[in-house]
Amino acid sequence: MSDQAVAEYRIEDLAHHSGATVRTIRAYQDRGLLPKPERRGRSNVYRDTHLARLRQIADLLDRGYTLASIKELLEAWDAGRGLGGVLGLVAEVHGPWTDEEAARISREELNERFGGRPDDDAVDEACELGVLERIPGRPDQFLVPSPQELAVAAELYAAGVPLSAITGHLRELRGQVEHIASRFLEFTTEHVFARYLGQVPPTDADAAEAATMVRRLRPLAQQTVDAELARAMRLFATRHLQRHLGSAGAPGPTGPSPVALPAGTVRAVQDLVGADHVAEFVRAATERELQARTMNDLARRGER
Repeated sequence: MSDQAVAEYRIEDLAHHSGATVRTIRAYQDRGLLPKPERRGRSNVYRDTHLARLRQIADLLDRGYTLASIKELLEAWDAGRGLGGVLGLVAEVHGPWTDEEAARISREELNERFGGRPDDDAVDEACELGVLERIPGRPDQFLVPSPQELAVAAELYAAGVPLSAITGHLRELRGQVEHIASRFLEFTTEHVFARYLGQVPPTDADAAEAATMVRRLRPLAQQTVDAELARAMRLFATRHLQRHLGSAGAPGPTGPSPVALPAGTVRAVQDLVGADHVAEFVRAATERELQARTMNDLARRGER
């Protein structure tokens, strides 16, 4: 770095201070993401503006932007349009979608909650599913993104459900929930967010307003699913009990009896998951309610 002007860098110095490689810096220049340096004799001279731009690019990459979209954002910024609203929208979307806080658990405690014996295969699968996350340098400690999800697994295991069945059910359930999330996103984008995202990148004001809408709509998907799940579980749990216990001591029916769902309920489920997945959604909702009731019953027994 020059002693005469602190804000001047050679490309190697710029790479050192920014964390980017020399090759990456040159690639950004070629793609128009980074302004060309000043040519001084046989050397290129970079300034603090180049360093700030490299850090900005790195931050946007961490937020999930592609280089193409970053170029559009930076061009908008260079043209005098603000990015505060856009970055606020990104932060809102990438922020926590639950009030639940992550926790830590030791390997010893994990073993105690699941049979008292080490099971490396089960731990590897839990890490693959994201139920556990390994902590670098701490092989005896794990991060638990959702303590509630781990607690459910522990209760099911205590009730006699094998770990392989629990993880298999989680994989199946995750696929169904991801479909619901995708449908809800498509639905809200079509009817709410399309008006803010018509211009790419959106204006600062539109992006800020869209971030406000994300905050307002964020809990609606879960509230809708919870309400419909509770209704479906109540219906199917009652049918399940009647099928196994019968009525007034009489033998139960040999097969499932058809039940007509209210038209409004069917439409609500169709809007959420699509017409082809109504039966699958209701079945998953039933299974979740039965599991919840089983865990509540176990908890009540433990309090006695």
